[in-house]
Amino acid sequence: MKKVITEFIGTFFLVMGAALGGGIGAALALMVMIYAGGHISGAHYNPAVSLAVWIRGKLSIGDMLGYWMSQFAGAILAAIVVANIFGVEGASNCAVPADGMIKALIAEFVGTFALAYVVLNVATAKGTAGNSFYGIAIAGTVLAMATVIGKFSGGAYNPAVAIGLIIQKTFCLSQIWIYVAGCLSGAALAAFVFRMNNPEDK
Repeated sequence: MKKVITEFIGTFFLVMGAALGGGIGAALALMVMIYAGGHISGAHYNPAVSLAVWIRGKLSIGDMLGYWMSQFAGAILAAIVVANIFGVEGASNCAVPADGMIKALIAEFVGTFALAYVVLNVATAKGTAGNSFYGIAIAGTVLAMATVIGKFSGGAYNPAVAIGLIIQKTFCLSQIWIYVAGCLSGAALAAFVFRMNNPEDK
């Protein structure tokens, strides 16, 4: 139970940071929540990251499904709070123009690959066990990807964040497939690359 509570709290503040503070807000919220919850749940706060950690072999299927439910629940609550209590809503326009779908899909794939690759290497690898820089490295990856390619997709790199921003009306529901397909496939590839590069790290 403590793991799913931690994932719920972390995702809540991540989505709030993204909705109210953009890439910088998301990165800062993610960093502090990673340090707060990393020792309890691994501080994924992202269904794509949980998928990558499961493929890597550091998470059971039951825990992954529990993480997913708590991550989406945290994202939904954050969006409701932002829109209905703080009164901040998007313009209900789709973040991606009709002729930018492929660029957006690739941006979410690349950004989530980078994020999951960094998470696996700094937070799950034997060679970096016990380090104190993992929160900064992971949050820095989110900020870097948001800065470099976020303009093409809105820079979610996280299906839970995408759901939250859809509810808050920054993203639109018809484009959810970009964030599901791009994020999950990018994270899965990162996990397979990690396993290929670290065959001894079981």
